[in-house]
Amino acid sequence: MTSSMPKDRTMVGIVFLTFFVMSLLTNILGPLVPDIISSFQVSLTAAALLPFSFFIAYGVMSIPAGFLVEQFGEKSVMIVAFLAGTFGSLSFAFHPTYQVAVVSLFVMGSGMATLQTAINPLLRVAGGEEHFAFNSAFAQLIFGLASFLNPYLYSYLVLNLSSGANKTNPLLTILSRLTPRELPWASMYWIFAVFTVVMIGVLLLTRFPVVERTEDEHAGSLAMYGKLFRKPMVWAFFLCVFAYVGSEQGTADWISKFLSQYHGYDPHTAGATAVAWFWGLLTAGCFIGMLLLKILDSRHVLIGACCGALACLTAALFGPARLSLIAFPAIGLFASVMWPILVSLALNSVSEHHGSFAGILSTGIMGGAVVPIIIGRIGDHDGLRLGISFLYITFGAVLSVGFWAKPLIMNATISRKDPTTVSHS
Repeated sequence: MTSSMPKDRTMVGIVFLTFFVMSLLTNILGPLVPDIISSFQVSLTAAALLPFSFFIAYGVMSIPAGFLVEQFGEKSVMIVAFLAGTFGSLSFAFHPTYQVAVVSLFVMGSGMATLQTAINPLLRVAGGEEHFAFNSAFAQLIFGLASFLNPYLYSYLVLNLSSGANKTNPLLTILSRLTPRELPWASMYWIFAVFTVVMIGVLLLTRFPVVERTEDEHAGSLAMYGKLFRKPMVWAFFLCVFAYVGSEQGTADWISKFLSQYHGYDPHTAGATAVAWFWGLLTAGCFIGMLLLKILDSRHVLIGACCGALACLTAALFGPARLSLIAFPAIGLFASVMWPILVSLALNSVSEHHGSFAGILSTGIMGGAVVPIIIGRIGDHDGLRLGISFLYITFGAVLSVGFWAKPLIMNATISRKDPTTVSHS
């Protein structure tokens, strides 16, 4: 595709809306964990099985989704993905039990993993290659905005449905009739269902552009994956992406429960707000990171960010209540630059098969499934404080990349204006 191709602003807007809805469905589990534990009377490990079910779908679907998109096209795959989101949301909304929640979240996660594979090439074509970097950054801002607003929506629904303050509000009146009185938080799944149904309708009425995928966007062949998997460096970056997403979700999923259990904060207000600010600062930190990457080597930025995150983690776990309330969200500020730096260092460390390598890295998102359940398991036996301390290991793994990564191309900085190609013997 050339940069002179007419831009499809409608399609760009639809992609942005897709990012917003994806975020709504993806990052709500943190505020819900205390309610899940109290409503279903389950252990910390059992509660962690819910984010496990959602994020393990990324491990299952990330690579197959690439083949599906190339076979059937973006529109068909995106509609099926939102159908999966609708089915998962409605199954729990109609039958709000723990067992149904586990299955429904896997179905929803499969849909979101598939969407992630489809929308980036679509954004490049619809918005134009010359605007792709800006549009990608703006899409992440929208994703972060939805993550920030999500806990506030949850808090609003739970507090008002619990108090019965729904006599003059049509939305609350309808949700109060659909949602069991003892499970006001389950109303979020009706909201999810509405958003996914609306997206299906929008997609059906939209004409999609023809997407000619670049070499980096192709799923690749099985032979390419086999060649990459024989490289120790590929495994190292996969494990560190796994560790990063595990750190991100392991923090977000347990903030509210920790603040409630150790400091007595209300999970419906203070806990939800802390989670919201974690996502908000994670989004805002991207802009600071963009500035730092124009000044410093990306590996040095990564080292500094990891040290900052570890310092905040220490303050959150072992500091007094007020400090913990501030330090947990602050972890998001330092974590904000980790994902883009990890991915760029990884892709800049191989000279070929970038599309296949990107699929492998996306599979590492299942770290968001495994780490929270490890935290829950440790928490059940030795306390949640020790469980969350497992994040020292995962953040430490991310920190290590700053010391051993040897990219073929260095990031451009003010003092090094052009990307520098490095030869490694």
